[in-house]
Amino acid sequence: MKFKRILLYLLAGFAFPLSSIAQDRMTLEEAIQIALENNYDIKLTRNDIEIAKTNVSRANAGMLPVVTGNFNTNNTSSNTRQTLSSGVTQERNGAKNTNLAYGPVLSWRVFDGFGMYARYDQLKELQKLGETNFKLTVQTTLADVINNYYDLVQQQQQIKALGGAVDISRLRFTNSQNRYTIGRAAKLEVLAATVDLNTDTTNLLRQLNIYKGTKIRMNELLARDLNTDFIVSDTIIIQNNLSLSELQNSANQQSPGLQLALINKRIAEINLRQVKADRYPSVTVNSGYNFNKSTSELGFARNSVGRGFNYGMSASINIFNGMLQNRNEKNAEIEIENAQIEFEKANQSVSAQLNSLYQTFQTSLQLVKLEQQNLEVARQNLDITMEKFRLGSVAPLEFREAQRNYIDASARFTNAQFQAKLAEVALQQISGTLTL
Repeated sequence: MKFKRILLYLLAGFAFPLSSIAQDRMTLEEAIQIALENNYDIKLTRNDIEIAKTNVSRANAGMLPVVTGNFNTNNTSSNTRQTLSSGVTQERNGAKNTNLAYGPVLSWRVFDGFGMYARYDQLKELQKLGETNFKLTVQTTLADVINNYYDLVQQQQQIKALGGAVDISRLRFTNSQNRYTIGRAAKLEVLAATVDLNTDTTNLLRQLNIYKGTKIRMNELLARDLNTDFIVSDTIIIQNNLSLSELQNSANQQSPGLQLALINKRIAEINLRQVKADRYPSVTVNSGYNFNKSTSELGFARNSVGRGFNYGMSASINIFNGMLQNRNEKNAEIEIENAQIEFEKANQSVSAQLNSLYQTFQTSLQLVKLEQQNLEVARQNLDITMEKFRLGSVAPLEFREAQRNYIDASARFTNAQFQAKLAEVALQQISGTLTL
């Protein structure tokens, strides 16, 4: 009996928070809002977008000139002996020579076979790639939050059913013990009631442990203190008007996976343009303004100063590089073909997943209706059995069977709802239509 009281006290301690912190109820909308603000994956991909946006510039594509400021100075000290044409000999030990040059220099590649324009288009596609990856991350996080939220909902429902089973088993235990005390029941009946009560208590404690673990996972998704306590709503809302054709049309236009495949194909096509640019000449103009000053302790010119503007142009063209140009173009064309294959593969995969999940979704909806009917029948059967139990006209095993049927029916009903919701979320995630 002492052990029995301890179990009941533990049960009360675990069950009490579910009803005592109703003010900390968190709605699905609140959970999603917190995730969008705090989730680490979303923050990282958001920063990747900012980097991609910054990279989209004409300067990064090589379209703009480059201006540098140059400064050079050289100093020498040497022992020099010179014989002039006149036959005069000059000799100096430790003769110092200095050269100083500085000024701005401009270099501008004005033509590279249109490669700079291809690079600029590539940078813009990379920005779109980052934005699509961000959308994919948001959709994935949104799906994880919704799935975990409704997992908590169905677990709360199971805890409620298991808690009711414990209450019924406690009533049965008390009744059996009273009957045994007055000599109307055998010790075996009390022992059986004790075992069933302990079993139901164990099942409840295990479910509470799973529930706490799922809450920790939810707090991790929300990127907040893992020990933050909360409860969720008590209803799973299923959208049962999904259309497979509409989902397929939405997937063709909005699916992040398909969008990524299309962008990668465009990037491969742009890469071919960059490779072909190597067949054209490269033209660069150069200009600058230089200041030069040199001094020499020995020689005809002891001091020389010059300044002035200089300009010029250079051009080069690839005439022959061992057929590497043909190889590079061939490889780039194969990359485009691979990108097209990847798109077709992704398109087929999306269609297959939609069809499979839609069938699962329809089956889950049917199971929800069936299990709801079973639950109602099991509840009526338990009510009748409970009344007979109070009157003492039902055997303990029959009572336990009715109780177990109700618990199982409740678990199947909540699980059917949860599975239908998972299929619904997966369908919307794949089609790119997952919203609140």
